[in-house]
Amino acid sequence: GNVVVTVVGDVVRPGVAEVELGTPMRDVIASVGGGVADGRRVKAVFSGVANPVLPAHLLGTPMSYEDLARVGAGMGSCGFVVYDETACMVEVARQLSRFLYIESCGQCPPCKLGSQAITDALTRIEAGGGTDHDVGVIGSWVDRVTDGARCYLATQERLVVSSVLRSFPDEVAEHLERGACPRPRPVPLPKLVDLGPGGAVYDDSHYRKRPDWTYDDSAG
Repeated sequence: GNVVVTVVGDVVRPGVAEVELGTPMRDVIASVGGGVADGRRVKAVFSGVANPVLPAHLLGTPMSYEDLARVGAGMGSCGFVVYDETACMVEVARQLSRFLYIESCGQCPPCKLGSQAITDALTRIEAGGGTDHDVGVIGSWVDRVTDGARCYLATQERLVVSSVLRSFPDEVAEHLERGACPRPRPVPLPKLVDLGPGGAVYDDSHYRKRPDWTYDDSAG
């Protein structure tokens, strides 16, 4: 059968279309999103913030629940976010981790505290002030963040962050060795508001959202 697919991120034309199940992910990105800009290549694909990253060498994987699960990723609700090779995967992990931390309701302390600690450690690494201790903090918390979890959010934190660190360890090492991000560019949080001829519109208000779900109105 067919499914409705959304493709956003570092693509030529963010879009939505009906695609046949079993289509290789490479072709899904090309047909729905127009591929990435000329001279660039796909580095990573996320199916929202609920599944592990699909790195470039697995783009031949058919788009199906079974095939994506087989390679350690997932299909989710068929909303795919694409990043090309200019994107910093530490910053991507930080943005997604912060989103989950902010959205955590706080009923389960390991979820709220763990996602906060992971986000803070990723923030230090991305800013160039991270150490091996921060990597250890992340590794420790991804194993415990789901303790007592009543919903799937903590599992999302564990799957997304651990998959990025596992798939792109060299990028983490580069930050630690250089004391700076080697790929400094804005990486917007792909929280979609609208999708039309002008491209994708993201919800920028989330950058002002606090962990208690109030908003910082003084932020620019």
